[in-house]
Amino acid sequence: MMRCFFLVTFFTFSSAMLFAQEEEESERDTLELPTPTGDLIPLDSVPITLITLPSDLEYIPADDTPELLADRLACLQQIIPLTYNNAVHGFINYFTVRNREYTRSMQRKQDLFFPMFEKILAQYNLPDELKYLSIIESALNPRAVSRARAVGLWQFMSGTGRYMGLHSDWYVDERMDPEKSTDAACRYLAQLHSIFGDWELALAAYNSGPGTVRKAIRRSGYKKSFWEIYPHLPRETRAYVPQFIAMNYAMNYAEKHNLLETAREELPLSDTLAIKQFVHFESLASLTGTCLEDLQKLNPSVQRNVLPDNGKVHIMKIPIHAKETLNLNKVSILDSVSRVGKKEAEVLAKKYSGGSTEGREMISHKVRSGDVLGSIAMRYHVRVTDIKKWNNLRSDRIHSGQRLAIWVVPSGAIASAKTSPASQQTLLSPNTKTYTVQTGDTLWNISKRIPGLTVEKIKALNNLKGNSLKPGQKLIIS
Repeated sequence: MMRCFFLVTFFTFSSAMLFAQEEEESERDTLELPTPTGDLIPLDSVPITLITLPSDLEYIPADDTPELLADRLACLQQIIPLTYNNAVHGFINYFTVRNREYTRSMQRKQDLFFPMFEKILAQYNLPDELKYLSIIESALNPRAVSRARAVGLWQFMSGTGRYMGLHSDWYVDERMDPEKSTDAACRYLAQLHSIFGDWELALAAYNSGPGTVRKAIRRSGYKKSFWEIYPHLPRETRAYVPQFIAMNYAMNYAEKHNLLETAREELPLSDTLAIKQFVHFESLASLTGTCLEDLQKLNPSVQRNVLPDNGKVHIMKIPIHAKETLNLNKVSILDSVSRVGKKEAEVLAKKYSGGSTEGREMISHKVRSGDVLGSIAMRYHVRVTDIKKWNNLRSDRIHSGQRLAIWVVPSGAIASAKTSPASQQTLLSPNTKTYTVQTGDTLWNISKRIPGLTVEKIKALNNLKGNSLKPGQKLIIS
């Protein structure tokens, strides 16, 4: 009998080389939260009010004084300064009063990743409190993809990810690998700290790039601290460090605000499997009595439910009970899962990855004011690196009025491709009535893969009000 482990998701990111990533980093964005406005004001002038939430929610009095909040942060502080001021106060209010469910959901998810974060941070002798940075970056979602195409728990852009040794192709994106991306984030943060010698400036540089921070330092008259250069930083970066400080506070003082959450999300107990052949996840799940969803959650970097036969050894995670079943008939099972959908996946990978124009149609995009390569890539469901390759761009600089050649997948290309039913199994499960959203999917191209399915029907079946999708999201399709 197939056994499934259900995980409930409650909420849904050398010095010269570092500076070369500046334009790309400026495109990345993090968790969208309201930014307190206005200049920094003295601690004793921070207004304290009572907030009444709607009657069907908790009544939460914001009665902690500025002095008490500042004292709590001082007690919490270890290596990274946890400054208290009105900017930080605004985000403490957000995490403890205005969006309490978000803070609770982060407590429920923390055991999925915090033990691993703590271990790798310790290996690099980095401050333990940096583990809270991933909450600001990605809400602890290893498959998070921002509008600027920053990816994973630590929200690496493609160029920075490559620089830090994270491989990405049509099959696998290591920016979504929790362990590898955390190791890369630790190395990157350590490099930034070595450049600036200050953790708050290093955090600002992680958000907007070291070049942006250097520019703010120059404009401030060569001030030395984050709060001194604060007015000269981009709006998002001004909010980034206060969010980090406030999340440190909210996670550590949740009980003081009646926010303590005892429930915890868990992953199935797993073991590793070293594999050097093509693996079709759905077939592996079926033959070992586990769930496709469990394999996906244990291996978030695998983008299309298949591992390629590319001569490399891939380390995948598999539920323990499935590993035990596999060991009983390993040769036969691995032979079976290496055959299903292989040819079709290789055809699709060749056609739709690596900058190839085969099977695509060229359109001309006129750059408008405010356009960046990241937003253009997201609009046309292509990669920044491909746009640069197609247009012989050496940097990410583009200007208004410029014409860019964009090679897009033609309407219905995947649906009309001459592939066998097995090819659809790399994306769809014929034995279920749900579909797992992949990176780059839209409601329109999903509807074209399934006869009789329309965008309107998908939205009606899933009670969707808009057209936005997130990788890993489950959609009812019939």
